[in-house]
Amino acid sequence: MLKTILLVGAGGAVGCVARYLVSVALVSRAIGGLGLGTLTVNILGSMLLGFLAGWGRQWVIALLAIGFCGGFTTFSTFSLEVFNMLRIGNLKGAALYAVVSMVVCALAVWAGFSIGMKIDRVA
Repeated sequence: MLKTILLVGAGGAVGCVARYLVSVALVSRAIGGLGLGTLTVNILGSMLLGFLAGWGRQWVIALLAIGFCGGFTTFSTFSLEVFNMLRIGNLKGAALYAVVSMVVCALAVWAGFSIGMKIDRVA
């Protein structure tokens, strides 16, 4: 158990740093407010997680799938979950999960932002 925790932690630390470096490298290339760094990270992380889900060994899953991809982008996990629903033929479930996740998470960002702004005004 401790070995797995250390693998996940090490992978996550490297994934976070990698996400930051990709974002910094691409920030000057953003077009019209598009988060090119975030989009790139989400695409790369999703592709890597898909590869690992199809190939991975237990220690590789802990280090790279859960750790690195989790630190690099959680969107990759969401993408794998939608893909798995599509793969088993659950088209309605996949569509519902994707739409609900995007809408509810965007609303959650708005709610958190609004609360943060209100607290900031009081402080």
